[in-house]
Amino acid sequence: MEEADKRKWFEILAVFITGASKYVFMDWLELRVFFIVAASLFWGLYFFNRYKADKRVLKKWGFRAEHFKHTFLFLLPYAVLLTTGIFWYGFLVNAEFFNWNLIPVLVLYPLWGIIQQFLVISIIAGNLKSISSLQLKNYQVVLLVSVLFSLVHSSSLPLMGFTFVMEMAFLVAYFRWQNIWPLGIYHGWLGSLFLFMVAGRDLWNELWRIF
Repeated sequence: MEEADKRKWFEILAVFITGASKYVFMDWLELRVFFIVAASLFWGLYFFNRYKADKRVLKKWGFRAEHFKHTFLFLLPYAVLLTTGIFWYGFLVNAEFFNWNLIPVLVLYPLWGIIQQFLVISIIAGNLKSISSLQLKNYQVVLLVSVLFSLVHSSSLPLMGFTFVMEMAFLVAYFRWQNIWPLGIYHGWLGSLFLFMVAGRDLWNELWRIF
């Protein structure tokens, strides 16, 4: 196996370990702040070391200015459609449509969304597509990674369906323009609205529940 492919498999394994840790620290122990900080520090350090070794890796991962507008506008109709569905469901069940806690979540959650999309798309999808021995086509990677991402949210069937559809659109956009920024932004906004109006969750309170 080539050295580059070994590194790609290591990165994929590290993402899976991060995902498994999410079940332990966020879902079971409810140590949300601890997990988010620990995962961000680990991947931030890895990100920094990879960048030091190869300055081109940022563009390879999708952290680029090029095609931001194309990606954002391509995903806008999907975002509008999903948002309409979220508000429609909220109207049917008389969900709470506004809470002051939603504002900091809409501001901050896109940062966590960028990290998640970096792990799922830049690392897993990008590596699966580029590992020479696999020879996977784009549609195969799109379906596989979308299923994997939905399984991470297996605590809720509606959330699984929502994340599956969302991630498919994200992957199509990424393979076309390879810009990760809009994916994280939409992830944060759509996820915040879905969890608040459909799942009835206050992420701001959940984040600080340990305190």
